[in-house]
Amino acid sequence: MSPIYAIGDIHGELGLLEHALDLVEADGGTEALTVFLGDYVDRGPDSRKVLDLLVSGQKLGRNWVFLKGNHDRMFEWFLQTPSRIDPNLFIDLSWLHERLGGQNTLMSYGINFSERYRLNALHSAALSAVPDSHLKFLANCELSYETDDIFFCHAGVRPEVELRKQSEDDLLWIREEFHNYMGRYPKLIVHGHTPIEHATHYTNRVNLDSGSGYGKSLTAAVFEGTKCYSLYPKGRVQLLATR
Repeated sequence: MSPIYAIGDIHGELGLLEHALDLVEADGGTEALTVFLGDYVDRGPDSRKVLDLLVSGQKLGRNWVFLKGNHDRMFEWFLQTPSRIDPNLFIDLSWLHERLGGQNTLMSYGINFSERYRLNALHSAALSAVPDSHLKFLANCELSYETDDIFFCHAGVRPEVELRKQSEDDLLWIREEFHNYMGRYPKLIVHGHTPIEHATHYTNRVNLDSGSGYGKSLTAAVFEGTKCYSLYPKGRVQLLATR
């Protein structure tokens, strides 16, 4: 069986992304099929450069699959006219809140602003600064990717709903209902979205979000069938189920 690689949430951390790509190439070569689990932007300092790298690889024909994360959709929706607010956010938050990191994304495009900056002016500045290639990239990211054994998505799936019938909001935002479910899914679910200390295999799902954007690491992993290995400079380490 052919291995398939996956990279967790990046969150504007260019150096960590470059390191993860080096690990994938060292293990699987330049043609390795690699699934990115989304959340390319926000929190870290280099969202623009992250998207530049991914768009460049896409243009070169790299065997890369890009999934959409909730942060990517928030950025995409902010750039629409008029801007859209994600209804999954708590009422005291917005994409520009420091907790979510949208301000860091805009600053990576050279946009400087303060709290007294008007939203319509900021929106216009963003439309002028963000390249069309980035807008197209965000719009064209997939919601899921699957093999015979694995279902890749950003956040997770709603239990007891067929994989092909999952809603976009759940694929981008779900947490507690998914994490608390102990039953089996038709396929192993591989996801990010919820940062943890290190990539973890929970028998029915694998979480690859190891905290990039929070000063922690970015996980690169490889799957052979349903066997999962984290990649390190010295090689593979198998992720064994914890429950």
